[in-house]
Formats: sequence, structure tokens, C-alpha cells
Amino acid sequence: MAIISEMEEARPSMVPFSASFDPSNPLGFLEKVLDVIGKESNFLRKETAEKEIVAAVRAAKERLREAEKKKLEKESVKPTEPMEVEKAKKDSLKATDPMELEKPKEESLKATDPMEVEKPKKENVPNKGNGLDFEKYSWGQNLQEVTINIPVPEGTKSRSVTCEIKKNRLKVGLKGQDLIIDGEFFNSVKPDDCFWNIEDQKMISVLLTKQDQMEWWKYCVKGEPEIDTQKVEPETSKLGDLDPETRASVEKMMFDQRQKQMGLPTSDEIEKKDMLKKFMAQNPGMDFSNAMFNS
Repeated sequence: MAIISEMEEARPSMVPFSASFDPSNPLGFLEKVLDVIGKESNFLRKETAEKEIVAAVRAAKERLREAEKKKLEKESVKPTEPMEVEKAKKDSLKATDPMELEKPKEESLKATDPMEVEKPKKENVPNKGNGLDFEKYSWGQNLQEVTINIPVPEGTKSRSVTCEIKKNRLKVGLKGQDLIIDGEFFNSVKPDDCFWNIEDQKMISVLLTKQDQMEWWKYCVKGEPEIDTQKVEPETSKLGDLDPETRASVEKMMFDQRQKQMGLPTSDEIEKKDMLKKFMAQNPGMDFSNAMFNS
């Protein structure tokens, strides 16, 4: 992704920019940013402008998801109520048997069981496929799909494989043996768009199509170590990879910015003019000579 210094030679900005980012409307904020970029540079005329904007939209959505998760985690930590603190202090000041003061209870001297101390989860650096490698299988991903590769004895036939793919769970292994994978997905998949096959009679390959195709999975099957999704390496972004709603919004913004650069009406202005023409055609008897319309 290009950085600002790679776009055009910096010039002093003459256009005030006072937009505020609203998490509930990220595309509205992006439209205002593109408006400033369109007036101050030729960035939108670059051949790679489309890919860079798409990548920025995806990165913004990922940051929003991470921010929401952190916010929910923070809100789930309930501070100790002041009344509870005061009550604890009063309880500690109650008269105690002198003998009990001299001999602390044995239970208080016992060492804390190390198993009771919850260790922070370790996030791993993803492999080249943006997943992780394990002893019995490996997995990788892009924004749309997850791929799982399971080595099996050479000469294994498809009829010897058992594979069950559900919306939130995967079971796969060899018949007559313990399952190699049996667990819940990080997120749901589209079962009708998933399939598996045997490659060279020595590798079971499972392809999963994600339900949410704007999210990186932290793990494939529940119980696996989590990867650091900030270190994934996404493939070159394409406008066609976006969902229809986001794609339409990005295309509209890019069209409007190009129109403004050439001094032509934006899509909204074109729509208003078309509506006005239609209204005038439907009302030929009305006099519009002194009418004033907002652009």
C-alpha cells in the first residue's frame, strides 16, 4: 500500500478539513477524505488508486472490529463497588481471638496452586499462508477462504476418508481411526461452498468458504493457538473482492471525486437534475423561470 509521501509531492493545503470520524459511518468519513485528496492531488488518477482505497477500507473495518472487541472486554471488567470495599475494611477490624492472631491459619500459608493462575494467551506469528502449522495438519487463509492440509499415508483413497463440514464445525480423519480434526470454527462458513479432495493420494485438502469475508480468523479450530492478525500479509486487494454494498459505495465515491476534479457534476447532482427534468416534463403548465434550486 502506498503511503502519503509516495502519492504526490506535498503541497500546502488550501482546503480546510474538519471532518470527524464516526465509527457508525466509516464510508461517510472516507468520502470526505477522498474529497480533500481529490482537490489537493492527482492521487485518484493513479492506476493503483482503486486497490489502495479498497485495502484502506478493509484495514479500517479490521481496526473497527478490534476496537469494538477491546471496548467490550473493557466494559466487562466491573470495578469493585465502594460499599463492598468499605464493608471489607470493617470486617477486617472486628475483634479477633488473640490466639488466632498469633497463629495464622494454615490455609493462608499454602502456596497458590500454579494451575489456578491463568496465563495470558500467546499470539503466534502466522505462517506464509496466514495460518499455523501443526504436527498433524496445517491451515492458511485469505479474506474469503480457509485451506486445511492434512498429510496421510501415501496411496490413501478418497473412500478411506471421512469428512463432515457443517456451518460451525469440522470433522475429518480416516475411517476406523480417531478423527484428526474435530472442533468448532473460529467463525461460520458456507457449507454449500466448501469441499475436500485427496491430492496425489497423500494429502487431504479441505477448502472452507467464510461467511464473513472481511475478517481474518485468529484460529481455524477452537483450542488451537491464536495468531496475531496484525501480522497477516493480505493478497493484492481488488474492488471485485468486496461485498456488493461496500463495492457500490466505494465506486460511487471514486466516481464523484473524478467528476469533481474535472469540474463535472457528481452522481447526486446528476440524480437531482434527472429528477427535476422528470418533474418538469410531468408538469408542463408550471412556470419554472424564476425557481431557484439548491445544488
